[in-house]
Order: sequence, then structure tokens, then C-alpha cells
Amino acid sequence: MNGVLDDTLLADPEGLAARDTTGVLRAAATAGAQVRSALYTAGQAGLDRLRGHRPRALVLLRRPGVSGVVADLVTALLTDRCPVPVVTAERLPGWIGPLDVVVAHSADPTDPELAESVAVAVHRGAEVVLSAPDSGPVAQAGAGRARLVEPRIPLPEGLGFAQALTVALVAVAELDLLPGMRSEEVPARLEALADALDAEAERCQPAHEPFVNPAKALALRLAERTPLLWGVDPAAAAVARHGALALATHAGVVAHADGLAQAGTLAGLRVAVDLSERGGGDIFHDPFDDPASGGDAPPPRLVLLGTGEEDPQSVSRRVLGREWPNADLAHPVDEIPRGTRDAALLRAGVLALRADIAAVYLGLATGATLIT
Repeated sequence: MNGVLDDTLLADPEGLAARDTTGVLRAAATAGAQVRSALYTAGQAGLDRLRGHRPRALVLLRRPGVSGVVADLVTALLTDRCPVPVVTAERLPGWIGPLDVVVAHSADPTDPELAESVAVAVHRGAEVVLSAPDSGPVAQAGAGRARLVEPRIPLPEGLGFAQALTVALVAVAELDLLPGMRSEEVPARLEALADALDAEAERCQPAHEPFVNPAKALALRLAERTPLLWGVDPAAAAVARHGALALATHAGVVAHADGLAQAGTLAGLRVAVDLSERGGGDIFHDPFDDPASGGDAPPPRLVLLGTGEEDPQSVSRRVLGREWPNADLAHPVDEIPRGTRDAALLRAGVLALRADIAAVYLGLATGATLIT
């Protein structure tokens, strides 16, 4: 972390606004608007003409930024019921052909590897859905044959998650690959996602005190800790990785993010969490007097994220045979009640936005965003 946490700043909306000189906090709150804008622009780009097309394979390209996490989340939402193979890759697979569909997102209009992948894909006759700026080598590589969905809302680095997710969801829904979502239902279902993101942005606005603001509360919990973000289901694991990306981008914080089943098998992290929960270690230890004793590392803070119906601790008990008594639970069933249609998608969106805003708050309160 780049500085000492000023927790008083989180209770001072005017101070936050004064420190947020680049408008990152305001930009983070546009997630709902990103969904609506991307949905409209996707229509203009002709994504509805994918309707009725059954691809041989769906390829989700992972590029620097949010696209990798979006690929993971969309793959999780497709589930094993997806009728075609889903491939995620950083570069275009060599076997791509006219029966395949490629979906890609990048905020970098000059990404040379993506430009090459897009050029090859359109040359071979594949359907290409591209979320990217409409100028630069990436857009030009589409040669007018890629379905280009241009972002219409200017955003700082790392805040295009909702834009990228919406374009990918429209594409897979038009292809009739998303379980339980018919193509004609896409606008209404994604409008519900936009509404959920607007509601989360309202909950997390600067004027709300930390005890009623989930993003401020999360920022305070993660301050001066090593965040361990463990998703208890595949969609939550993708959101956990997004959280780690957000913390690195906006707060200069290094976090560990993974799925619970994998993370819970890492013996060193298990011991660190258990010691932290028991208050292990010498409370009189002074790391400045004895730095070699390993007291420099911030203690871990475990956050269990869930997008499903089951309580995260119950999932942990079932999967690992144990619970984590002091873990923070990020399972927004109060915001998105059990039984809600598209609950996993809505909760994933809410948690991703909460992570973004919490990371921005943490960066502002430690001074990290001042050097971005």
C-alpha cells in the first residue's frame, strides 16, 4: 500500500471529492449506465444478427485488463449445459474457422496481439464481436467485418467491467448459449442488471457512512491487511479475481484470489488464516526492533464471496469440511434475494462493483490513487 490509511477521510464526502482529482469514484458509479449504453450500442452493431447461429465453438479472448475476468465469469454463467465448447485464450487458436464465434474486449485500441487475432479471425470467416474503441489498429483489424461495439462512456483504467460483460452476455444470449435466457429477453434481463448496479452505486455513494456503505466497510476491513478473496462458486471465483485486479489498480494492494476448493488446499494460507483468527503471534513483538522475525507482512483478511443460493460457510463446510469463523462474507442475498431470476449474474455484478468502489475508497484513503 502506498500510504497510511486515513479512515477519517471515508466519513468526509467533501474530502473524498477533493482528493478524487481524476473522478475515479464518479466513474466507478457509472456501471449501470455502462450496461445500458453497451446494450444500445450492441444493437447498433448488429449483434442481433447472430440470432439462430449455432457456432462450432465460442472463443473468449483474454487481454490485459478486465477481459480475462469477464471471460471467466461468462464461462461460469454458461455452465456445463452450454451446447458448444467454450475456449478462453490470450491469442486466437490456430484452428479458428468460419463456424466459430470470437468475443473480445480491450480498452487499448493499439493492442498488437489482439489486432492480429481479430485480423486472422475475420480473414478466416469467423464471426467476431469486438468491444473496443472505434479507432486504432484493433478496430482497423476488423476490416469492417467485425461487429464492433464501441464504449460510449469514457472510463479510467480498470473500470470497464460492466461494458465488457454486457457485450459478452448479449453475444452469448443471441447465440442461444446462455441457460434460461432467450435472445428476445436480453434487453429486460440486462436492464435488471443495470438497476442492480445503480442500487449498489447508491448504497456505496460517498455521503453514506461506513456502517451503511458496504464498499467503505470493505475498504476498512481490508486496510493494512493482506486480502484473501475466495469465491465459493465459479462465478464468485471470477469476481474474486476481479477484486484482486481492482485492488492492485486503484489501491496498490496485492491480494490473493481463487476459488475456495483450490485456495482451501494451500497449507500456508490455511495456517496464516487460522493464526490470524486466533490472534496468533507475540502481541509484544516490535517488527522495527526485530525485522528478521517476519512481522512485516500484513496479517491476512479472508473474504468468502458467493453468488449462489447457499451460504458461503455452508459451502466451505461441504467442500472443505470446515468453516472460517472470522471470515467476512460477501454474499449479497439481502440486495438480491434468494429465488431472484438471474440471481448469480446480479450478485456477481453487485460484488464486482462493490470491489471496484472499495478499492477506489482504499486508494483515496491511503493516497494511492494520487499517483495513478
